[in-house]
Amino acid sequence: MSYVIDRRLNGKNKSMVNRQRFLQRYRGHIKKAVEEAVGKRSITDMEHGEQISIPGRDIDEPVLHHGRGGRQTIVHPGNKEFTAGERIPRPDGGGGGQGSGQASNSGEGMDEFVFQITQEEFLDFMFEDLELPNLVKRHLTGTDTFKTVRAGISSEGNPSRINIVRTLRSAHARRIALSGSSRAELKALKAELARLKQEEPDNLNVIQATEQEVERLQARINRVPYLDTFDLKYNLLTKQPNPSSKAVMFCLMDVSGSMTQATKDVAKRFFILLYLFLKRSYDKIEVVFIRHHTSAKEVDEQEFFYSRETGGTIVSSALKMMQEIMAARYPVNEWNIYAAQASDGDNWNDDSPVCRDLLINQIMPFVQYFSYVEITPREHQALWYEYENVHEAFPESFAQQQLVSAADIYPVFRELFQRRMVS
Repeated sequence: MSYVIDRRLNGKNKSMVNRQRFLQRYRGHIKKAVEEAVGKRSITDMEHGEQISIPGRDIDEPVLHHGRGGRQTIVHPGNKEFTAGERIPRPDGGGGGQGSGQASNSGEGMDEFVFQITQEEFLDFMFEDLELPNLVKRHLTGTDTFKTVRAGISSEGNPSRINIVRTLRSAHARRIALSGSSRAELKALKAELARLKQEEPDNLNVIQATEQEVERLQARINRVPYLDTFDLKYNLLTKQPNPSSKAVMFCLMDVSGSMTQATKDVAKRFFILLYLFLKRSYDKIEVVFIRHHTSAKEVDEQEFFYSRETGGTIVSSALKMMQEIMAARYPVNEWNIYAAQASDGDNWNDDSPVCRDLLINQIMPFVQYFSYVEITPREHQALWYEYENVHEAFPESFAQQQLVSAADIYPVFRELFQRRMVS
């Protein structure tokens, strides 16, 4: 019979394995609760965890054990009203409880097990089965993070990184170099001394002088230290830049008079959700906010989300500005470029064909993905149909969907970024 003993040390977070096993086992309950939370919560609260409730009956496990058997009598500590064997009278009131509401002839009650999932776990379940289309990490750059790698041997270093083999090898070579001639001479004198003692035992003066010379050479060899500071060798470790991928996200939004505050709020939520998704795929992300009515303007996040403007709508102004910024600041060989455009569909009719040509010829060949969401309950207008032509030219990297209310954001988001099945 053989025994297997696991001597691996437990980490500081000993319950992590059990927690992951629990999340895997009740994945269906947790995923359903996360989807419900997404529909109820604001997008700005997506970076927080969530309390998940699981019915108690679903976490019960069968247990084999011996029954207690016999008749048990228990008197709990602190009992001052009853003695063993007494019968407890039925409460007055016909057996009714203190709860409110009417009785029912169906249904059953159940206790729920409630636990908290972290922000990271919440986002994992929220983004499960999603992926960024055409996710290509092109030019790996950036030195924000480092990893420690071995870089050979050094004569200086931390005592904890001493290389014992190299140190002893260096010490042995030094001793050979410093005492090599003395050892050869000592070997010859010892052979001569042995000959004198065997062939000329009466020549005491020569034998004594030879013995003194042997002792002198031996002492000289012994004075060479076994280990010197010169011999110490250390493993050299250096920090090597850990490359990270870069992405830029263009947010284009119509702020003309036809865009109501409710429509802008839906657009804001979609942009924030997309940004959270990008953060999980790239280490470095830059965001460019472009607002437009009859003219486009690059703004900061505060102005993009909260300032108010009115006027007509010329969508091509935003696309032209995006193309100019791409060419000036984000080389396509270094950046993964993504864009999201939100609008209510209104546009000057003569401008819609211009938007189509800009996308097909100057933008889509250089971006990883472009998503257009039209936030309106009305019928589609000219811009939507021109964008359908763009989708036909770039079916894998261009998508368009219609939103009616904030409740449609998450389903549309999942539809836009649904994981492609490998054929």
